[in-house]
Amino acid sequence: MNITYKIFLLTLLLSVANNIIAAEDDHDHEETKASISADNHEDGDDHGDETEEAERVKLSTKQTELAAIKVEELTARPMDYQVYAPGEIQANGYTSYLVSPRVDSVVLKRHVALGDHVEKGQALVSLFSESVAEAQADYRVDSSEWQRVKKLGRKAMGDSRFVSAQTAYEVAYARLLAFGLSQEAISSLHNKSRALGEYTLIAANSGSVQTDDFNQGQRVESGEALMELSDEKELWVKALLAPNIHLNLPSGTLAQIKVGNEWFTAKVIQEAHTIDPQTRTRVVRLLVSNDSHRLHPGQFADVYFAFATDEEVLAVPESALMRGSDGDWTVFIETQAGEFEAREVELGRSLGKWREINGVESGSRVVMEGAFFVASQIAKSDFSAHNH
Repeated sequence: MNITYKIFLLTLLLSVANNIIAAEDDHDHEETKASISADNHEDGDDHGDETEEAERVKLSTKQTELAAIKVEELTARPMDYQVYAPGEIQANGYTSYLVSPRVDSVVLKRHVALGDHVEKGQALVSLFSESVAEAQADYRVDSSEWQRVKKLGRKAMGDSRFVSAQTAYEVAYARLLAFGLSQEAISSLHNKSRALGEYTLIAANSGSVQTDDFNQGQRVESGEALMELSDEKELWVKALLAPNIHLNLPSGTLAQIKVGNEWFTAKVIQEAHTIDPQTRTRVVRLLVSNDSHRLHPGQFADVYFAFATDEEVLAVPESALMRGSDGDWTVFIETQAGEFEAREVELGRSLGKWREINGVESGSRVVMEGAFFVASQIAKSDFSAHNH
């Protein structure tokens, strides 16, 4: 065999070997691509499952018991509900009044003290005033002149003198009334031995002394409050409502108020149409009977307004509502025993501690208590799946 023929055979064998190797490489490459594609496909399915699983969770019987999860069937029904508002007992401004001098005076003596119950016409505080002394002196003169002129008669004195004396007397009398003297006190001025300048303020109606921030010997200005009297048979309740709560509270609407451990019935008498600039709340004023005198101004009160829906509604407790991963409101539906699924809902009216919802069918088994635990378990499983 010559050398040329040997070279030809060797070249042919090398060519066949290279073709076999290339074919094997192409086959391995296709298997690798198919394997990668299958892996990617399987991973994609896993991610899809993770997304789906992120909306539900399965809990054991022990978990549901420890978390006190309560599931109830959601049914449409008329709702009786309450709206709460913090409140305060206040004196009845329509039966209360401030005792104050109507002219600059000096306090001589107090006749009642804080907390005392006073009757109409009872003496409260005695004062002295130079202006009152002058008015009393003028009254004595004008009263005497009027008595003399009236005794002589209009014909003897003439119309002008008669009218002038009568007018001067009436003006002097009205001036003393304006200074706060009672008719009885004015009549006693005919007694010449009575000292001028002294006068006593009396109770215009029965009530209790709410404040008496003054001292004997103190000089007080006209209009300065010495005492506040209040008839406590009926008191006000000042209820503070959030401005975003819209309630129909016509006059006469009944409410229950709790003071300490006692309950009382009150009725709405007024509703403010402005927002308090200090508390940023809307004031509703109620009237409560206090015949037993168990209530006192300054006490805090819990006010509960009762309402009922006119139609059947689907509602859940506020605590059953949770924010989903996208920020929307959700409730949790028990699809099978121990398996819970998040369901997006739209919120309706606020019904006290309950909230009207839309987006869930009547008859669904909804988590009414323990929703926070269910939400945390869903978030936990979702976190674990993504990290995996």
